[in-house]
Amino acid sequence: MRGEHPTVTAAAALLALLALTAVVSVASSEDAPVPPAPAKTEQSPPPTVTVLPNHEVEGILGRQVRSSADENMGRIVDVLVDRSGQVRAAIIDFGGFLGVGSRKIAVDWSALHFPAPAKPEPPIQLELNRDQVNAAPAYEEGKPVVVLSALGKLEPLPFE
Repeated sequence: MRGEHPTVTAAAALLALLALTAVVSVASSEDAPVPPAPAKTEQSPPPTVTVLPNHEVEGILGRQVRSSADENMGRIVDVLVDRSGQVRAAIIDFGGFLGVGSRKIAVDWSALHFPAPAKPEPPIQLELNRDQVNAAPAYEEGKPVVVLSALGKLEPLPFE
């Protein structure tokens, strides 16, 4: 090392030290145990969701309901849904004239048939006749719900 400048020698020693440190750190990281991958938990797949295009989505509140004999049965004014999100019944404003003398009736959702979308909106069809609906008790908010089934039977609607 004769004739070399002391600064160059110190710089070479520093570079050698840095290279050795890098080699030691890489070697130790290769020997280090790999942390375990996070445990996969058993989860049920998310519920299937169907997203409908805007042109296929229609509201039903206010829609006219007619019997299979084409009798005017009223209009849908509300929908009853249980805690799981399942639609259970439609509330139909039935009878009367211009809102006078009408009453609300709970009708099982399966008793309704929804036509294909069209302009103007076709009415929703109810499998029951006017006499069956007329015999059903009135729906009153806050009181036990009695639903008129698709077979014309009165059934309490349990909300558990």
